Amino acid sequence: MTQPKEIFVLTDRCVGCRTCTIACAVAHSTSKTLFGAVAETPRPKSRIYVEWAAPAHKVPMVCRHCEDAPCMHACISGAIRRTDDGVVITDTDKCIGCWTCVMVCPYGMIGRDLERHKAYRCDRCPDRDIPACVAACPTGALVYQTVPAYAADVRRHASGEMVKGKGS
Repeated sequence: MTQPKEIFVLTDRCVGCRTCTIACAVAHSTSKTLFGAVAETPRPKSRIYVEWAAPAHKVPMVCRHCEDAPCMHACISGAIRRTDDGVVITDTDKCIGCWTCVMVCPYGMIGRDLERHKAYRCDRCPDRDIPACVAACPTGALVYQTVPAYAADVRRHASGEMVKGKGS
């Protein structure tokens, strides 16, 4: 199995603009356009959250697709499963809106759509090569890479290689 890609957050680059949240909602809308999404009822939901942390940092937070996902084990209707590429997804047709997954998620990353009475989460935009939030981030605070590639970039940056223009 190939290494799955993850969404990593470079908190020092996030300016809290919430472009990621808008891009996510639009990507999960019926129209797939900003103007169309604003007019949709019910409004599409973002699956990424930008939280403010002390002293003045912004932290984009997204589902971690846990290896031993508590939400998947707690789901009483069997609506939550893992895809072959490691993404934990919620089948909204099977979701009964009991919110058990919301209660057990250690990161608080599962949303509740009260109008549809369904749970929703980041699905890493399976119809796109790069998730909408990552593609839209103007500062590069969101990175979509495999763990080994990301770790290698962090090591290169820590060693000064990327600062000197030698890294990617």
